Amino acid sequence: MQPDDLIETARALARLDLSKPRLANLKRAMSTAYYAMFHTLCWNCANSFVGTVGAGRSQQAWNQAYRAVDHSIAKNKCENYQVIQSFPKTIQRFANHFVTLQKLRLQADYNPANTFYCHEVLNTIDFAERMIVNLQDSDSKDRKAFAVWIAIKHHAI
Repeated sequence: MQPDDLIETARALARLDLSKPRLANLKRAMSTAYYAMFHTLCWNCANSFVGTVGAGRSQQAWNQAYRAVDHSIAKNKCENYQVIQSFPKTIQRFANHFVTLQKLRLQADYNPANTFYCHEVLNTIDFAERMIVNLQDSDSKDRKAFAVWIAIKHHAI
């Protein structure tokens, strides 16, 4: 899954029938925005550990590295302020927004009483897109360190 495609899908869902948006579309948009950030983490880990397309990588190894990211472990690690504060601000902001978006996704997917409004969903999608770009534009050594922190299931640094 391409994170950019997921952002576009989230926007399209949020903008369906702007005169009277359906809550189901807004909830799916919020969930999809989270998945754009999650898949960005997966891409970052796979590219950091195995290499990009032009690096002569093993596709099987890249797929395994991609799947190494666990939702709850990634959230817990992004919440670990002591470690996250050692990363550059762009990665800190990505981590903070990842946690926020995961909580919003859980509300969207599992709380039938939860309501979202179109403007808040679109703002969240825009911010998620900025966080994704910021992570992608971060220095490669910082992205690699973040990938190790997120994907390796250790308990201490």
